[in-house]
Amino acid sequence: MDNPEEMSHEEVIRVKLQVLREEHRDLNDAIDALAERATADQLALKRLKKQKLALKDRIQAIENELTPDIIA
Repeated sequence: MDNPEEMSHEEVIRVKLQVLREEHRDLNDAIDALAERATADQLALKRLKKQKLALKDRIQAIENELTPDIIA
């Protein structure tokens, strides 16, 4: 019998997806805050944007894993 404390693979993936989405949102907020400063560090902005893009790619990969391919 399954242990109720154990999460299925899909549940673990969904939790990971939620964490990545929150991290993506936080990065977006950080980028916006840094960009608003008159003395914005362009290198730091570029690094944050690159990190945000990598997170977006990871989010998309997980969403693709959770969504079954449907052949029409």
